Amino acid sequence: MLDHDILIVGGGLTGLRAAVGLCGRFNVGLISKVYPVRSHSIAAQGGINAALTNNPDSRDDSWEKHTFDTIKGSDYLADQDAVEIMCKEAIKIVYEMEHWGCPFSRFPDGTIAQRPFGGAGYPRTCYSSDITGHVLLNTLYERAVAKGVKIYPEWFVTALCIEEGRCHGVVALDIRTGELIPVRAKATFFGTGGYGRVYQHSTNALINTGSGIGMAYKAGAPLKDMEFVQFHPTCLIGTNILMTEACRGEGGYLFNNQGERFMQRYVPTAMELAPRDIVSRCIQTEINEGRGFEHPLGKYIQLDLRHLGSEKIIERLPGIRNICIDFIGIDPIIEPIPIMPCQHYSMGGIDVNERCASDIRGFYAGGECSCVSVHGGNRLGGNSLLETIVFGKLAAQAIAEDLAGGGALPDEKPLLNLKDEVEQKLRRLAIPGRGKPYRIQAELGAVLDEKVGIFRIRGEMEQALQKIAELKEEYRNVGVSSTARYMNFELINALELEYMLEVAHTITLGALLREESRGAHFRTDFKTRNDGDWLKHTIARMGSDGGPVISFKKVVITRYQPMERKY
Repeated sequence: MLDHDILIVGGGLTGLRAAVGLCGRFNVGLISKVYPVRSHSIAAQGGINAALTNNPDSRDDSWEKHTFDTIKGSDYLADQDAVEIMCKEAIKIVYEMEHWGCPFSRFPDGTIAQRPFGGAGYPRTCYSSDITGHVLLNTLYERAVAKGVKIYPEWFVTALCIEEGRCHGVVALDIRTGELIPVRAKATFFGTGGYGRVYQHSTNALINTGSGIGMAYKAGAPLKDMEFVQFHPTCLIGTNILMTEACRGEGGYLFNNQGERFMQRYVPTAMELAPRDIVSRCIQTEINEGRGFEHPLGKYIQLDLRHLGSEKIIERLPGIRNICIDFIGIDPIIEPIPIMPCQHYSMGGIDVNERCASDIRGFYAGGECSCVSVHGGNRLGGNSLLETIVFGKLAAQAIAEDLAGGGALPDEKPLLNLKDEVEQKLRRLAIPGRGKPYRIQAELGAVLDEKVGIFRIRGEMEQALQKIAELKEEYRNVGVSSTARYMNFELINALELEYMLEVAHTITLGALLREESRGAHFRTDFKTRNDGDWLKHTIARMGSDGGPVISFKKVVITRYQPMERKY
């Protein structure tokens, strides 16, 4: 058994920022199932929001205006006290990352460059070309290593240990050796990322299975607002690789097969820079109504950058250009990019407060696996990178405060018992001749895409719930091809699949119960927002029968009363 004062699970921006804030004062261990610089934070392209007022067009910007844009973008489901904290911290966070060596793009006067993003009243998205997540992640990783954070790369957390309202730590699998190791801690922090891979079409990396969310839920932690799933408007057909919102922030256009900039018909003021939920629905509507283009890889809409000119594309969107050339043989300097909407982000997650603390003593969560909630029903572009670093920092402060009095490590017996349970599960999975996990995962992704996607209706979601129940039953008879535990990625996928099914269950049930349209949750049988009945968070806990038990929680309203969301 390993012991740490604080255990951090997840090597992305949230986990690394928390580790940097705690290392030196505490014995900190960080577990990551990939090397930290391969975490999905590295895939974020467009930028990080902060009201720096560096852009000549944003001299009147402020953290209060950033707060209002975020709350409006959330369709008034975000907790406003948490949004205020995030937007206040944003300016300090960006300058802190700059001072730690992050190479932001610059305006001619040397200040950090900012570009427009959807749903924002001002150009406030600070960026580094179109690899902003990459440079932020490497900056934080370098600092974590320099500060001496103990990192366990290529370790997979198999289960979270919670007993009698107290978190004891985790049971982890060393992927390289196959050894199963209990890790005990006074405080455990999850920064495990989103669940994109429960959908068939997603911008997310293969590692984004939502297993951290699922294992917290199975251990007894409540989940919040899981029905709110963001679909990014512009994903490359065939691969679903993200075509950053910066493409539109730099002035890109969307065209249908009639040569029409169709956003004019839907949101004539914001056009291509409307919030993501709106743009995704508009694109999908164009495709559904026959105004998309045909391609062997699927129906699509054109994202046209050609009018920006080669110099601007090469300077500000070089990664996008390389992806298009490498993956689909198109140079966006010469041809429009074929795009379609697909799953991108999870607004919901582990229910935590603005300190990243759950209602379980010693258990914290931040970043995309959590729901503070600062995004509500829809996240604005540029706020995800901001959330990861802000709440990684605030989590470190909260954990340090909570452990200031010292205290003993929790009892080791529950962890050892949990290790025995995981051992039994691994033995069951190693029985030959059983069903294969990849088949169940493929069916799960397909049913969520088809029935719990951009547009939702009762009958289809009921069918999805029935299918998920069948898949959960099939999972009981899943097995893997090899009994080896080291470097056995089929085994890891099989372990993660159990948690993916639980995550999908909470998404679908929450979406079925919420009889309104709000943000990214759009019901074709309830097309309007209903503040009278549904201005509330959905809370899911695992019931005694293994299914979700749903309750509700008030949304925190401070200064911004809900109003009609227009752009």
